[in-house]
Amino acid sequence: MAEHVNAVPLSQPQQETKHHSTLEITDGEEENDSPIEEVRLTVPATDNPNLPVLTLRMWILGILSCALLAFVNTFFSYRQNSLWIGAVAAQIVTLPLGKFMAATFPDKSIGLPFTKWSFSLNPGPFNLKEHVLITIFAACGANGVYAISIIDIVKAFYRRKLNPLAAFLLSQTTMLLGYGWAGMHRNVLVDSPYMWWPENLVQVSLFRTLHEKEKRSRGGLTRLQFFLLLFTTSFAYYLVPGYFFPAISCISVACFIWKNSVLAQQLGSGLHGMGIGSFALDWNTVVSFLKTPISTPLFAIVNTLVGFFLFVYVVIPAAYWSNIYDAKKFPFYSSKTFDATGHKYNISRILNDETFTFDLAGYNSYSKLYMSVFFALSYGISFATLTATVSHVALFYSGTIRELTTKTATTLKGKLGDVHTRLMKKNYKAVPNWWFHAILIVVFGLSLLTCEGFGKQLQLPWWGLILACGIAWFFTLPIGIIQATTNQQVGLNVVTEMVIGYLYPGRPLANVTFKTYGYVSMTQALTFLSDFKVGHYMKVPPRSMFLVQLIGTLVSASVQFGTAWWLLTSIENICNTSLLPEGSPWTCPGDEVFYNASIIWGVIGPKKMFTKEGVYPEVNWFFLVGLLAPVPVWLLSRKYPEKEWIKLINLPLILGATSSMPPARSINYISWGAVGIFFNFYIYRRFKGWWAKYAYIMAAALNAGVAFMAILLYFTLQANGIAGPQWWGLQTDDYCPLATCPTEPGVKVEGCPVFLRYQ
Repeated sequence: MAEHVNAVPLSQPQQETKHHSTLEITDGEEENDSPIEEVRLTVPATDNPNLPVLTLRMWILGILSCALLAFVNTFFSYRQNSLWIGAVAAQIVTLPLGKFMAATFPDKSIGLPFTKWSFSLNPGPFNLKEHVLITIFAACGANGVYAISIIDIVKAFYRRKLNPLAAFLLSQTTMLLGYGWAGMHRNVLVDSPYMWWPENLVQVSLFRTLHEKEKRSRGGLTRLQFFLLLFTTSFAYYLVPGYFFPAISCISVACFIWKNSVLAQQLGSGLHGMGIGSFALDWNTVVSFLKTPISTPLFAIVNTLVGFFLFVYVVIPAAYWSNIYDAKKFPFYSSKTFDATGHKYNISRILNDETFTFDLAGYNSYSKLYMSVFFALSYGISFATLTATVSHVALFYSGTIRELTTKTATTLKGKLGDVHTRLMKKNYKAVPNWWFHAILIVVFGLSLLTCEGFGKQLQLPWWGLILACGIAWFFTLPIGIIQATTNQQVGLNVVTEMVIGYLYPGRPLANVTFKTYGYVSMTQALTFLSDFKVGHYMKVPPRSMFLVQLIGTLVSASVQFGTAWWLLTSIENICNTSLLPEGSPWTCPGDEVFYNASIIWGVIGPKKMFTKEGVYPEVNWFFLVGLLAPVPVWLLSRKYPEKEWIKLINLPLILGATSSMPPARSINYISWGAVGIFFNFYIYRRFKGWWAKYAYIMAAALNAGVAFMAILLYFTLQANGIAGPQWWGLQTDDYCPLATCPTEPGVKVEGCPVFLRYQ
């Protein structure tokens, strides 16, 4: 653990183990491995700086992987049965392709015309660092361009014109702005050994498994053999929940016992209720929303589960059965919006189609906007999480941040660095700050052109863009620290919608554009830094990483924009389910939520929701609650510094535990927590040797098996309309239809019992 008082230990208390490095330290430096045990057990403290990285085969496989994933994921996102292919697929497929190219390409040097530069068609065996850069390329393609949703709702839902150049610049600038924020914070979020990005260790383990030669122990398996065994098993098994028996993705026992009880189904439904007694037999249910639990530190799992149980099993039931905000008129758990009668809110009644503005008269004659109490309080929780993150980081990490940001690259060592940071500083040139600054200046200028030019089609004024950038810059560091230590990211989508909704109401496109510049540029910065940490662990030259990430972002955004524009302009009535022919797959399932959010926040606005004009003014107190919540923990940690467990209480994690709900459900948290505690508590402490060798490999194998079977099922069966056998297990629901029913006496909803009023 670091000696500095503000450098709080970020992993659970563990027995100290000495990692014996093969690295020879020179110049009188003392060898010091990572202070995080999971990193010591996973990342080798070695480097070979002579390996070629920017090879021809890297560029070919990298750009192809990036473009292919960008096209496929965007194309299928518009279809009813959407498909998403992650970078792990490219990570596995490109390994044999890279080795094939190394075996067949001629060993010949090619000179570049009019320069002294040359490159070899085949610089030697396909190596690990090339593979890392190819996977980074693929990850750029797999990551969606959030701004595409703005283009979708303008053209497909609002049926308005949008300049194609403005749309293209929007998709590019929202992704590239994040490079500026990343450059400003990389000393803290990459160079510091305490910023260890746990999810990346799964990738590191898989890279080592695929490239390092290992001798099988007697009676045991090498990591590659173990990976192949688990991959094959996961691949074969996912045929069951993915095609033949989807119902095992969530089994809610209570609903099979009490088929006619609304209360029992609210308590027992894993998809629409509290999930008491529910379980899943599907790995995809475990990892869908909360990332791999095996790569999440135990303290983060415990904090998240504490927050989940407090919110779902204490706060929400108390609010619902106390009938706060007329909670019983609406489902126990729902992300939809309702009117005062308990039915779906009719947005068309409060939007003037001709002027594209809020219809106040229509609103006054109709109804205020209502939400389920779960959804309403989840907004409050997101407010509290945001302020708690700022408060927590300011209290616990301000000293460390100050030292890290004032240290130069040559002095970053000892307690502020580890062997990995020192190796990178010694062997490779860092990315100059002016590269980041130049990108920021150019992209900000293009962003101004996008918003203020083209007839102001996006509605966002210059001051809105500046404010969005300020919010993104300010929150990148505190939210990055939380993500780099716990695997969980706090979202800015709600707070950005709220800010611009107050300042510039009645303009739906201004709202979503502000949200995209403020929220997505921050997430893109954190994605850049996370990938940069992978390169840091794998000892890839930083300038090569930067170049690949930048080109990958440009290629991905261009391909995704081109694919989206092509579909939107070539398929008649795309996304309009009322006009599409029966059975048409082009229903755009993900964009309807985005469209509704533009209406709720951009047209109705937060003033008519979270002030006295609306239903939920008390929710604003959550901002203050979150700001003050970390203070008692910080005071206790200062008073009792010997009690390490106090420092592991993470209020942003506890408050933000349910930030993924919706769309995540109770079953996702229950399954995720059970797997995480079993492996990172029981297995880690009882069989640490096994855990160190196989745990991350197991996570990678299970993820890869599910991904490849999902791809196979889609292209061979589902895309051709071939469904599984018709039986009760084919339903993807958990057979708890009454869990979504209101319990307010007199409220009538189709398919639900009507409760009688007490006399």
